[in-house]
Amino acid sequence: MSRTSTELTERFGSPLYVYDLDRLREARRALRAALPPEFTLFYSLKANPHPELARALGEGEGACRAEVSSTGELASALRAGFPAAEILYSGPGKTTGELHEAIGCGVRQFSVESLTDLRRVGAVAEAHDTVADCLLRVNSEAGGASTSIRMTGTPSQFGIDAETLADSATDLLSVPGTRVVGAHFFPLSNSRDEENLISEFRQSIETAARLRDELGLPMRFLDIGGGFAAPYATPGPRPVYEKLRHELESALDLHFPGWREGSVEIACESGRYLVGGCGELRTTVTNIKESRGRKFVILDAGINTFGGMAGLGRLLPLAIDVDAAAPGDAADPAAPVSPAETVSLVGPLCTPGDVLGRNVRVPALTEGDVVTIPNAGAYGVTASLLHFLSRPAPGEVVVSGGEVVSATRLDSVRSVLTG
Repeated sequence: MSRTSTELTERFGSPLYVYDLDRLREARRALRAALPPEFTLFYSLKANPHPELARALGEGEGACRAEVSSTGELASALRAGFPAAEILYSGPGKTTGELHEAIGCGVRQFSVESLTDLRRVGAVAEAHDTVADCLLRVNSEAGGASTSIRMTGTPSQFGIDAETLADSATDLLSVPGTRVVGAHFFPLSNSRDEENLISEFRQSIETAARLRDELGLPMRFLDIGGGFAAPYATPGPRPVYEKLRHELESALDLHFPGWREGSVEIACESGRYLVGGCGELRTTVTNIKESRGRKFVILDAGINTFGGMAGLGRLLPLAIDVDAAAPGDAADPAAPVSPAETVSLVGPLCTPGDVLGRNVRVPALTEGDVVTIPNAGAYGVTASLLHFLSRPAPGEVVVSGGEVVSATRLDSVRSVLTG
């Protein structure tokens, strides 16, 4: 990003997220290169529903389709230009109201998590005089991969337990208003280990083939999920998955001959890998104080702005860059380098839980310095405790080629309910 932190924060305020579309497109190219070219790639808007990011991912060479799990994400996807009929709607808690909204907008593809979920989709589809194409999300019986977030292979709200499908297949295939077209797997998230990722994908492909052969489940569409990792709040590159394409092709050739010619559509999905590296959070030092031998740097961004992770007991291993309050000094390569010190980076909220990082090594900071947290494009604003203490949301600026193309802020508007 060519513009300095202070230049953008002076123009648009602080705290400020800055997203670079050039980095975003490079991440998509990298992931596309790691996958078979025949694959459909869904962008999971839960990682960042900003319409400009979604629009960039849905356009051009290697364009993604959209996966959403709320009417808010659906609105962002539609605003970004995704055709409603190609959007995949997922999630374990779909309500009748949101299904009416989704199907009314033209959504026809759903991932369903239970027979009850499937019946609800079918009832709403019938009310709209249409049929919904549904993927059965499968909770596999076991999963051996080690990862930070395990989605299936354990008791879970996600998916239909694989071992119960034999008894429920007849019911699942006969729900009015629905057409079961395949299966959906998503066993893990944020896996940096390529061997683990390959193992999980292989297991999902094998399980899908077994469900097709033994239970007669239709398998015209197979979504094997994601799990692609990206650094979060620390510098560093995305993982490189060098073996993945070959291993996926081998597994599919074995279990789904003809997939290359389109006998079954194969899809995977990604959120953090695509958008994590495109974003930075820029936040300003508002105060510095010492308390009983510890130094606290108070920022204008806290867990209401950045992921809410500290509020969930998951302190971030922060690594930051600093632009000095006087931009000319920061730009001078001959300027003396401030000695590093150990501090706690805390936010402005009235709670001791508002901690972004403890024992963080930083250059000596002063009031007005702009601190930049890298790799913050995923699970930022909308994953935060956004309305806590009723503070304003951070600004979000999108740049392309070093130029600003969008500057927005999420608003909090209290609506009057009528009943």
